[in-house]
Amino acid sequence: MDDRGMFPILDGFLGYLQAIRGRSALTVREYRYDLQMFFRFHKRLLDPSLAAAPFAETPIDDVDEAYLRTISLNDLYAFVTWLSRDRKAAAATRARKVASLRVFFKYLKTKARLIADDPASELDTPKLIRRLPRHLSLDESKRLLDSVSTVEPPFPERDYCILTFFLNCGLRLSELTGIDMSRIRDDTLTVVGKGAKERTVYLNGSCLEALDQWLAVRKNLNPKGGGRDALFVSRRGNRISTKMVQVIVKRTIRSAGLDPSRYSTHKLRHTAATLMYKYGHVDIRTLQKILGHESIVTTEIYTHVDEDQLHQAVESNPLASERRRRPK
Repeated sequence: MDDRGMFPILDGFLGYLQAIRGRSALTVREYRYDLQMFFRFHKRLLDPSLAAAPFAETPIDDVDEAYLRTISLNDLYAFVTWLSRDRKAAAATRARKVASLRVFFKYLKTKARLIADDPASELDTPKLIRRLPRHLSLDESKRLLDSVSTVEPPFPERDYCILTFFLNCGLRLSELTGIDMSRIRDDTLTVVGKGAKERTVYLNGSCLEALDQWLAVRKNLNPKGGGRDALFVSRRGNRISTKMVQVIVKRTIRSAGLDPSRYSTHKLRHTAATLMYKYGHVDIRTLQKILGHESIVTTEIYTHVDEDQLHQAVESNPLASERRRRPK
């Protein structure tokens, strides 16, 4: 770890996020990156001579309480402007960094009690364009499952089970790799989602059949170490990594004749939610519980209507059969 990229207060904040708030290691790394970027920007804003060195080498290890008290709302807006103008950062990227700043300065005021005023309390979030989630159609989903046997992986039963769980249960990648054998009970399993929150996932017939087929293979692998209780393991018997699952998904997507640059493990989560909403007529509150969303606002993006529904809605208009009566 680069000492110039850390200072004791930032280190304490990141420890608080992981130990107290239960944030994942990936989330903590994102906060660290965002805050390092802000403080390097701010240092160069105060001392233009630092611009002669590469941005990543800007030292911030001397940031202390006195320094933090000098930061204003204008400094934060200058950072957001710089992200947009100089870094060409998308609105979603800027919004994430704004969120990081808000959480950090709120921590300094309410938890660490190092500052009296929170300069980020009135920092606005860049307006985001809400795009419809990309997902596979029902036929494409079936094609994807059928393609597992064509790529000749070491464990087709495992890969088929992974894809089945994604497409039927709407799991996050970290939730799938974190499934433990000891947390499976009959037709349910317990997963750990965002914020270390547990939820129960129900397995349908397809999931149970795929699970049985994989377990019949897994029992002969003699998993070791951290893989002993893991449902999905690698060839060496270790818990399967998120990177390996991404490779499996991309490989199968390519084999199905789909574009691997357009679809990912998270797009399979979108697909599960969309299929449940469109074909299962699942109400939004139930969908929220299935996906493990804290806010129903997050779930609403999955309840988009597709072109078939739009066409059907127009055709259902009682005036759809009316024709102009030509004068005699």
